[in-house]
Amino acid sequence: MPREKGEKVVAVNRRARHQYTIEKTYEAGLVLSGTEVKSLRAGHANLTDGYAFIDKGEAWVDQVNIPQYSQGTWTNHAAKRQRKLLLHKDEITKLGHKVAVGGYTLVPLKLYFVDGRAKVEIGLAKGKTEYDKRQTLRERQDKREAERAMRSRNRLGE
Repeated sequence: MPREKGEKVVAVNRRARHQYTIEKTYEAGLVLSGTEVKSLRAGHANLTDGYAFIDKGEAWVDQVNIPQYSQGTWTNHAAKRQRKLLLHKDEITKLGHKVAVGGYTLVPLKLYFVDGRAKVEIGLAKGKTEYDKRQTLRERQDKREAERAMRSRNRLGE
């Protein structure tokens, strides 16, 4: 029986949603050492430089920064090492095929705990052009201004 219930988010890669169009997301388990889990439970992780890849039928995540555990000794882990992802074999082959055909990349979006187990949400992503990025920002700004105008209009009507 797990000690914890529910979901506890450790890190979110907001930059990935700006730079990529996320086609589909997958939840994967992570193979971690003891000090990595302790560091994650303390809330320390950074996904901004991370990426995932498929190698010899296995899924891996690289450049995800989980800093060393502050009270760890010689058993401490390397901060930016390759970590194995736990996915179903058919998901791995499907992702590997999409990435190999071209245009897609695998990006870690969120690192979290579900019922005490470390999970990472990876997204099958396609890179955005500068125009797409500006367009997204413009749409977000227009939406924010419209909401602001509606709020002020509703206040005047009361």
